[in-house]
Amino acid sequence: MTPYQYIERSAPFLTKGGKTLPIFAVTPAHIETGTIDPIALDWAKKAGYKAEAGSLLLIPTSDGHLGGALFGLGSHPAESPFLTGKLARTLPAGDWHIETAPLTANRLILGYGLGSYRFDRYKAERVETPRLMIPQDADADDIHRQLAGVFLARDLINTPTNDMGPIELEKAFRALADHYKAEVSVITGDNLLTHNFPLVHTVGRASSEAPRLLEMRWGKKGHKKITLVGKGVCFDTGGLDIKPSSSMLLMKKDMGGAANVMGLALMIMDAKLKVDLRVIVPAVENSIAGNAFRPGDVYTSRKGLTVQIDNTDAEGRLILADALTYADEDQPDLLIDMATLTGAARVALGPDVPALFTNDDTLAYDLSEASLEADDPLWRMPLFAGYEKLVRSQIADLTNAPAGGMAGAITAALFLKRFVTNTQSWAHFDIYGWAPQERPHSPVGGEAQVIRALYRHIAGMK
Repeated sequence: MTPYQYIERSAPFLTKGGKTLPIFAVTPAHIETGTIDPIALDWAKKAGYKAEAGSLLLIPTSDGHLGGALFGLGSHPAESPFLTGKLARTLPAGDWHIETAPLTANRLILGYGLGSYRFDRYKAERVETPRLMIPQDADADDIHRQLAGVFLARDLINTPTNDMGPIELEKAFRALADHYKAEVSVITGDNLLTHNFPLVHTVGRASSEAPRLLEMRWGKKGHKKITLVGKGVCFDTGGLDIKPSSSMLLMKKDMGGAANVMGLALMIMDAKLKVDLRVIVPAVENSIAGNAFRPGDVYTSRKGLTVQIDNTDAEGRLILADALTYADEDQPDLLIDMATLTGAARVALGPDVPALFTNDDTLAYDLSEASLEADDPLWRMPLFAGYEKLVRSQIADLTNAPAGGMAGAITAALFLKRFVTNTQSWAHFDIYGWAPQERPHSPVGGEAQVIRALYRHIAGMK
């Protein structure tokens, strides 16, 4: 599916008039005070409807046909800004419009769109989704743009590795670039060694699909230089330090960082933001074969720092080390990397709150503000200098897996920090890239995280 199709498919909306059924989005106060349509109010009272968050009550006409619906927002609708996503999965098929709602149009429509997502590529049966009219006061273009970026990230993550290995990830990367007339360059296989990306080659060389470094450039020179780096481990067996089978079940999502920066790039390019954009994705599969890298090996990185391999399952930081070094050589105004990097971040913050690491306090504040404005959560964690010693190795400059297992998300971020020395504003996001439980705005599966907040921040950069 091309990026254009993602934009077209991004959500089942109507933009032109026609016969539509009303949805009354209400709080309990609306029912108690009677401040809604009299027919809807009468039906609600007869049914004992309480307008609990996410509840749906269909309203019949006098002749028994479907006449509309009541949708409960609960007593505190601001706490669930995307609750309307549930409508996309509970409304009967048909054309609808929102009659009343104590929410902004953009929040309401974006929530509905996010909740409409379905990954049905491998399903024989397709479910018809109800269509919702976009109100005139909503920014339809921007809503479609954000949904397209989110859906692209979700689809890439959800696709199993037999259809989304390094080769297929490159094809998706090229399709995105082609649609927005961006330039693409790819370094593949042993050419990674001649172009000085030794760690990318090391991690990916045991796979039947050659490792590669994907690069996209878009925009104009002279504008703010924005560089996005995404971890693209299309499957992670753990290497010779092999994962147990239960831990491999979700490892198709280990390219979630790449998927998310591609979704963010779509938003930036579609909005025609005045930036000089660069996207870098090291794409590999961490496999097992006779030429796989081993515990105890020592390799020299692109930056010249040597790394001792103390665990082959800590491979993501290795490929990011070379990619970040490459990105940092250009000294961008803003360097963002995203990676499904550590279980420690999930233990600390859970699956829904990505960890942010940066030494730039102004950037941290601005990203936190954008996060709140976009309802796209993140939480800053410390690059605590006292743990630097844990990243050191006895026989090399660095270890990829500090002993003891303490502060794993912080030590991983400190490892990456050693490869960013020229750029003043750098932020590392340790994301999960997966929704383990259904929520109003997303089903179980691949998830876009932080990219709506980042898009908001980059759009507002001076």
